[in-house]
Amino acid sequence: MIIILDYGSQYSKIIARKIRECQVYCEVHSHKISYEKIKEKNVKGIILSGGPSSVFDKNAPKCDPLILSEGRIPVLGICYGMQLIAHELGGEVVQGKKHEYGKANLYIDNNFDLYEGLWLEIAIWMSHGDQVIRMPEDFQRTGHTENCPIASFSNQKRKLYGLQFHPEVHHTPKGKEIIFNFIVKICGCKPNWTPASFLKTAISEIKKEVKNEKVLCALSGGVDSTVVSALLKKAIGKNLTCVFIDQGFMRKNEANRIRELFAGDFNINLIYVDAQERFFKKIKGITDPEEKRMKIGEEFIRVFEEKANELNADFPFLAQGTLYPDVIESAAGDVAETAHKIKTHHNVGGLPDDIKFKIIEPLNKLFKDEVRKVGLELGVPEEIVFRQPFPGPGLAIRILGEVTPERVKVLQEADYIVIDEIKKAGYYRKLWQAFAILLPIKTVGVQGDKRTYSNVCAIRAVTSEDAMTANWAHLPYELIESISSRIINEVPEINRVCYDVSSKPPSTIEWE
Repeated sequence: MIIILDYGSQYSKIIARKIRECQVYCEVHSHKISYEKIKEKNVKGIILSGGPSSVFDKNAPKCDPLILSEGRIPVLGICYGMQLIAHELGGEVVQGKKHEYGKANLYIDNNFDLYEGLWLEIAIWMSHGDQVIRMPEDFQRTGHTENCPIASFSNQKRKLYGLQFHPEVHHTPKGKEIIFNFIVKICGCKPNWTPASFLKTAISEIKKEVKNEKVLCALSGGVDSTVVSALLKKAIGKNLTCVFIDQGFMRKNEANRIRELFAGDFNINLIYVDAQERFFKKIKGITDPEEKRMKIGEEFIRVFEEKANELNADFPFLAQGTLYPDVIESAAGDVAETAHKIKTHHNVGGLPDDIKFKIIEPLNKLFKDEVRKVGLELGVPEEIVFRQPFPGPGLAIRILGEVTPERVKVLQEADYIVIDEIKKAGYYRKLWQAFAILLPIKTVGVQGDKRTYSNVCAIRAVTSEDAMTANWAHLPYELIESISSRIINEVPEINRVCYDVSSKPPSTIEWE
């Protein structure tokens, strides 16, 4: 596999996405990982990510010196990574008088390694302050721009490569080819990481860890937990028991639909738990989104523990549908030291310290689109595989302010209309997500010749490949109008509808 050493760049995860698209497995790790641990993982290549630091900072992040000196595993430094290679090996880096940010043209001086098969001039994306002005000994320049004399360099003998620009972003159109050249032609990786190969490995690892023990699986009816349950059923059969907890924050009629689907079509041992009252009580009066997530995450675990005791069976394992973006955005796991926390996902940072289960997360190295491919490989129906993501805390984080049964009912009705209209217009599979948000404000309106003072509802619709970045969806005005008209006419508690036109970043997909 390939590993990416993270130096705090928001682009590190996009590098991982590009590598996965080349059907090569990769992981993001802290830059503090030792070279010995890297060798234990059978790593074929190392990428040093970009980041906000300068090599001149007092505590500038570095890497194990053997990574740059041993010469056995190829290394590619991107942006800060390139500057680090130059600085550590005797080159010269200077602090830029001004940042270079945006599009540029790269003039390729040598296209026999990273640039094999490319034209000698390509469009690239720059985002840096410092830059290399003198290369380490025995390095050669492989590319330059008008403003950056050394935009890339290499030492083929020592297998060290550097790029001042970002090949992973879509603003570098030929970036995927550059990454492919590094991971396949230079590192020698075979593009054979497929859903089938993942399943073979995952099933083997689950059997090895679980043995003949019993597993509780947290089932929500969404894509991730459904794929986990299908995977576990294939691996451990009757030792799997799924628990669906109705926390009161589900979509309209969702609880009944899930119970019918899994008890019937999937033939999975499913236990339904109505925990609505205790969840509403748990977050009563809470308006801070992080606290909501944490409280809900903890309460889920407590319900699972109680249910395990009621069943009079030993369930040492609890399975969850945690994905790689959940881990990354929660700044958890191996990237905890360098990644910036965006928000705590309830199934990652919301877990209590005294949890009695051992957590199993078979999908925690996968992105959403990869999970969907695995689901299809397992035979999960397309109706579920291509469901839009729905957060574990449910509508509780789509209701800004305090969550009450009355406010949930209002949002359920509005959200149902959004999805219904999106499906009728043929946009459901075209969008990553579409949903309604209930805002903690009221506005004046006129309905039936009478003054009203009612709630505001916002509509969020985005396009994305993996939820790490997203663009607001340019839905037809007629569709937005239809959604707005139905909500205002059919949900009496709402008299104003707004449409969210912000992308991620800087905004997140969910509002909380």
